[in-house]
Amino acid sequence: MELCVALDLPSKKENLELVEKIKNYDVWLKVGLRSYIRDGETFLKELKKINPDFKIFLDLKLYDIPNTMADAAESIMGLGVDMFNVHASAGKRAMRTVMQRLEKYKNRPIVLAVTALTSFSEEEFEEVYNEKIAEMADRFAKDAYESGLDGVVCSAFESRSIKQKTANSFLTLTPGIRPFGEDAGDQKRVADVAFAAQESVDFIVVGRPIYQAENPSEVVEKIISLL
Repeated sequence: MELCVALDLPSKKENLELVEKIKNYDVWLKVGLRSYIRDGETFLKELKKINPDFKIFLDLKLYDIPNTMADAAESIMGLGVDMFNVHASAGKRAMRTVMQRLEKYKNRPIVLAVTALTSFSEEEFEEVYNEKIAEMADRFAKDAYESGLDGVVCSAFESRSIKQKTANSFLTLTPGIRPFGEDAGDQKRVADVAFAAQESVDFIVVGRPIYQAENPSEVVEKIISLL
């Protein structure tokens, strides 16, 4: 299991200061929608300058018509990131189109599909999808697997079932991890590190418990010791 640190702070300066504090650890960095829209490709380059060995997960959740998603995926190839994601809700044709477009690249990034956002409660999810989270997450994961993607974004509660219905090598990345039982905030389906490991999660994403800590590097080190 690998740790991915979410760079969700209000400014580029704060994000870079956080990364400086954890630059000696073997972690992934997650750059989400707000940070990328605000700070762009330059920010990605600055992260690599701090430590060229950092791996970057660009969390933009592409969701559009198939050709537009494939165009965007191909543009992402020029950013030098190591992982990005799309929405499984876009459908199998869209996901297949993305993967077909990336076939010509030798060292493409890991591509994941978002199943059910971890901010959804069961009731909220059913209002949108008219289906239970666990059942739909399995279906979306199967679609992604059959479309040639590398894995999915899901909660720790769906990870084991998804692997059983796809393959053990099919990656699961879980946001909203509260490593030591911290407040869930705006997340609904949260878990700690031990539960994520038990459910065979491959990547855990941790944000607030790290960047809101007095000593972020100490928290990172403590989480890594549990992986």
